[in-house]
Amino acid sequence: MAKKPLPLKVRVTRLEMTAAPRSSLPVPVNVQTAIMRSPEIPLHFYRYLYRQVGKRWQWYERLRLSDEELAAIIHGKPVSISVLYVDGAPSGFFELAKQPEDVVELSYFGLFERAMGLGIGKWFLLQALYAAWQDNPSKVTVTTNNLDHPRAIQLYQMMGFSPVGTSEEAIVPITDAELLKALDG
Repeated sequence: MAKKPLPLKVRVTRLEMTAAPRSSLPVPVNVQTAIMRSPEIPLHFYRYLYRQVGKRWQWYERLRLSDEELAAIIHGKPVSISVLYVDGAPSGFFELAKQPEDVVELSYFGLFERAMGLGIGKWFLLQALYAAWQDNPSKVTVTTNNLDHPRAIQLYQMMGFSPVGTSEEAIVPITDAELLKALDG
């Protein structure tokens, strides 16, 4: 029996923005892009998106959920998922969750490896923020950690987020058996 991997210690940073972005960015050139909201996203497609974006950043929480647990979250009324397509292929996604007290959380955001380096990251984040501010919440929040893209915090701050807290947490990496089980369903 394979032994459980040791937990990874991470530094978590919580950020928030209290005003909608004032900047705009042109649609990237030389690539065709589309962002489509996916209200009843199939679970296997969500897991595919989640894995493609998150494998470099140690995203595993959602892969450990059963179909019922995952569906309860992502098909719930307060959650919306939008998929980025570049040149006709899925290339990233963002997930927004309406929280109590008129807060919207940018729960997940990222690009597939194939879409990195195309100059669309800032533009895609701005589109996610436009969607988050659509209903004029009191604030939008995001949480990141030191396993995320090295410039994630810098990019969030460039878009108007401010750090509001940090903590130390542990993330238990997924085992090969867990991953196979998650991707098999």
